[in-house]
Amino acid sequence: MTEQTPSKPKRVLLAKPRGYCAGVDRAVVTVEKALETYGPPVYVRKEIVHNRHVVETLQERGAIFVDETDEVPEGALVVFSAHGVAPVVHEQAEQRGLRTIDATCPLVTKVHMEAKRFAREDYDILLIGHEGHEEVEGTAGEAPEHIQLVDTAEDVDKVEVRDPSKVIWLSQTTLSVDETMVRVNQLRDRFPEMQDPPSDDICYATQNRQVAVKAMAPECDLVLVVGSTNSSNSKRLVEVALQAGARASHLIDYAREIDESWLSGVDTVGVTSGASVPDILVMEVLAYLAERGWGEVEEITTANEKIAFALPRELRKDLVR
Repeated sequence: MTEQTPSKPKRVLLAKPRGYCAGVDRAVVTVEKALETYGPPVYVRKEIVHNRHVVETLQERGAIFVDETDEVPEGALVVFSAHGVAPVVHEQAEQRGLRTIDATCPLVTKVHMEAKRFAREDYDILLIGHEGHEEVEGTAGEAPEHIQLVDTAEDVDKVEVRDPSKVIWLSQTTLSVDETMVRVNQLRDRFPEMQDPPSDDICYATQNRQVAVKAMAPECDLVLVVGSTNSSNSKRLVEVALQAGARASHLIDYAREIDESWLSGVDTVGVTSGASVPDILVMEVLAYLAERGWGEVEEITTANEKIAFALPRELRKDLVR
């Protein structure tokens, strides 16, 4: 009679940090406080953060999401999203007499300031990021005549600079750290004198969430990343999980999107969430897994985040003390 190998215990590894970063928290609270202080409707240009649940919840409370400022009635209140906007958007809002609250993440604003500074110093700026992403459009809009977007390896070959000794790279804040350095090294092969940004552009939260996933992925048969498909940092977490050794990884908005077949033959499930995801959605995933036998949860902690950002000054002045 052959001995049966004992089955491994089913368990969940829960990444920490995960979910809301300081910039997202600030942006969401900005819309909530604007609704409380001024009453609905409050218009928001683009999605305040890239998360379906957050956007739908704010819509229910009276936020109206628009693609462009010309969709906002003249004189109304509009909030600019955490991803930042180009100067031309501020100009359009002013021309329409809109009251504005700028909820751009301070870490994105830092990249905008770098772009303006190096444009003033007449550098060619190579912006590593994803074409069409709102953050990239906002940063590029700060100095369009100086900035070239580098998204793919093919883009590296297309770059043309005026003076190879006056080139600097900047990046979208929500990229994969490893993938960004691949692109930087490709650019440096072409432009050996290219300078690095004065400080790291990829935000602390993006890095921390990727480090946590790297720590747990090698032990995971499956990694579930809670996040929306238009969330750059959430999509990067799926890629990082697979590169770090997870057998499979999927991006989901809600627990109900989990496919039962993913759990077949799985002992260890890793769970994390993108920087724009409220933790209630992660708790629903844990409840879903617990009902199916994955009740043991171990938190994998690689950092403790204590960063917080003040609300935009346009809103602070009107908040009831």
